[in-house]
Order: sequence, then structure tokens, then C-alpha cells
Amino acid sequence: MNIPNALTLARIILVPLIVWLIITHEMAAAFVLFLLAGLSDAADGYLAKRFGWHTELGAYLDPIADKALLVSIYVTLGFSNHLPVWLVIAVVSRDILIIGAFILSWILSRPVAVSPLLVSKANTLAQLVLASLVLAELGLGLGLEPFVAVCIWVTGALTILSATVYFWVWLKHMASYEPQPAPLPARISHPEPIKTVSGSRVRTS
Repeated sequence: MNIPNALTLARIILVPLIVWLIITHEMAAAFVLFLLAGLSDAADGYLAKRFGWHTELGAYLDPIADKALLVSIYVTLGFSNHLPVWLVIAVVSRDILIIGAFILSWILSRPVAVSPLLVSKANTLAQLVLASLVLAELGLGLGLEPFVAVCIWVTGALTILSATVYFWVWLKHMASYEPQPAPLPARISHPEPIKTVSGSRVRTS
């Protein structure tokens, strides 16, 4: 296992620990571990590009780690009344709809190429910034409430927008699918008669 994959696995292991720290109101420690998780994400991405350490395992693990971290933190902060319920529902529903659409495409033998859109990258960045601000405010009391309030609406708008764009791209992909025509039945060939020396015709079958 190379270093990027090891960092990704470490990020996945940090998820339940961060959730437990939030539940037990250890917000400063949760904020520090969340920053470490974000730094590990940046580090494994840099190393994979710098040294070409791309693997099939890493291609699957990296998005799983990101989604597990963000969704778990948003759900925990929502249940703790530190984030509005509507935003948590939007974040979770978006990921469920996207995953469901990809699975449905695969089941119908119309797989969609996985390529993150620009709006999706902006949405992920906004979610990370919002989670960082909330944890920093709860753990360190830096007076970030105005920035948190603005970031909540920005993140909500980007979440809904990215879900809409992904759904539109998926619909276009499914509508552009053309089923392959059924193969034509094989034509039955009639063998040519063979002439004998006497001139009479004898069929081969």
C-alpha cells in the first residue's frame, strides 16, 4: 500500500473519532482532527499527482473517505443543533440521489463516466469551509457567527445547484442512450444441386 492510500485510510479511521468528539462536546479536539483530515486529503492528492501514485484502490477510497467525513460531521452537527436541519437534509439527499443514479445506470448497462463537475468541486469546498468554521467557533470561540451564517446559505445554494446539474447531466446521458438493434435471423441457404456424369441432378441434402 502506498502513502496516499495509507493517508486515505487514516482519514476514514478519523471519522468515528471526530463524530465521538462532537457528541461529547470536545469541539476544540474535533476541530484539530478535522484539520488533520483535511491536510491528509491535500497531502495524498499532491503525492499521487507528484509521483504518479495513482491506484485503482485509491480511486475508490478517496471519494468514500471525503463523503464519509463530510456526511458524518454534517449529520452530527445537525442533530446537535449546530447546523440547520434543512441544510443537513440537502447535503445527505444530494449524495444519496447521485449514488442512486450511478447505481441505476450501472444496473441498466448504461454506466455514467465519473467526472466531478466544477460546481461539485465548489460545493465540496464550501462544505469543508462551513464545517471548519462551525467547529472552530464551537471549540475556540473566535466570533465567526456572521461568517457561519453566510456560509450556510452559500453551501445550501451550491448543494442544491450541484444536485440539479448532476441530475440534468444524468438525464441527458440516459436519454441519449440508443439500444442496439436485434441481430437479424440467419438466412437458411439452399444447397445447389450437383450434376452427375449422366446429367441428372442430385441434391446434397
